[in-house]
Amino acid sequence: MSTPIDRVLAAAASVVDEAVAFTSELIRVPTVNPPGEAYPECAEAIGRHLRAAQFDTSFVAAEGRPEHTRAHPRVNVVGRRQGRTDRPCLHLNGHFDVVPAGEGWTRDPFGGEVAGGRIYGRGACDMKAGIAAAIYAAEAIRRAGLRLAGTVEVSGTVDEESGGFAGVAYLAEQGRLTSRSTDFVIIPEPLNVDRVCIGHRGVYWFDVETHGRIGHGSMPFLGVNAISHMGAVLEAVRTDLEPRLRQRTTALPVVPPLARHATINVNTVEGGQVREAVQSPCVADHCRAIFDRRFLPEEGFDATRAEVEALLAETAARVPGLRYTLTDRMVVHPTRTPPDAPIVRTLQARIQDVLGRPASLVASPGTYDHKHVARIGGIEQCVAYGPGILDLAHQPDEYCEVADLAASIRVLALAILDLVGIDG
Repeated sequence: MSTPIDRVLAAAASVVDEAVAFTSELIRVPTVNPPGEAYPECAEAIGRHLRAAQFDTSFVAAEGRPEHTRAHPRVNVVGRRQGRTDRPCLHLNGHFDVVPAGEGWTRDPFGGEVAGGRIYGRGACDMKAGIAAAIYAAEAIRRAGLRLAGTVEVSGTVDEESGGFAGVAYLAEQGRLTSRSTDFVIIPEPLNVDRVCIGHRGVYWFDVETHGRIGHGSMPFLGVNAISHMGAVLEAVRTDLEPRLRQRTTALPVVPPLARHATINVNTVEGGQVREAVQSPCVADHCRAIFDRRFLPEEGFDATRAEVEALLAETAARVPGLRYTLTDRMVVHPTRTPPDAPIVRTLQARIQDVLGRPASLVASPGTYDHKHVARIGGIEQCVAYGPGILDLAHQPDEYCEVADLAASIRVLALAILDLVGIDG
């Protein structure tokens, strides 16, 4: 007699081709963010597969969010398969927005081509294969003829690439994803198929604007050049702040190894008459830079911001006439699930069973929707685990290995059994 686990593993193997085809289908819907293209079409495609897998399915538009517009509606989809009881409830969440394709592709970025054991396209690993893995892991349990004691949910959400505020954050704010009804969350982000991601560093995005005085370009001594003053700020960041940050290392197991240090990146610099069709001979009276500071749990946000304030004040004291404004753009605090939490131990054990090697615990170099699950939803037991190679995210010729998709379906299916339980 075969065991329930044997039956689930056999069913998981039988659905791989369907999961590959579904991943390709999702890639062919170009959900590029910004601006947020084709979200309703992609949500409906996910909804069709959820309904076919016997999930009660609903669509949640992010009403009231500024991103949710007539031109680019923000539509999320949530499927729920009720077990004998409401709890425990495991929620698997994946975002379906993708970054722009960019240059350098040798294949159609929205073709969903399958070749050489790989699924190619923008979003293949980040993270449309992850959505397919979540749905077909639950479907494998159904096809194995097993009923769950608790409840499993699968959602496809928007805007993770731009912060997730109309997606997972909105679901949490609306009470659709909180500790009042949900015990566990798995986000199948591409952190590699043999790793469990338990959290991420913090983020502090901020603007610095330097203020000058306009003057004639032929007599710059009669004006104050804001771009030159921004140069002093950038030089202070490069020569003073960056070396300090490289000396700080977190105990959080962030990958790749260099991301275990605190970092800062200049995302944007603009100044002068950049918005004018024809350049005018003027001294730049304004300049703005956007900075991306990734801070460690050991640093904390208050100290991180205070360090930036001190650097700007010291630069202004050294450079005559330098005036500036510091504006906070976004703050995300570090997140970490305890490594001995049941959801972590369960996934580690099932990765060992499926792959035959130990699973490593990692943390993400960037943030993902874990932040909203933990801080708005109040759900402590949240991790990322899914198919795909982290280094391929946002790259040209992005792909997901079919073998990794197949392995993650098996791991997730067994984890669902462990965390939710079998009825009878």
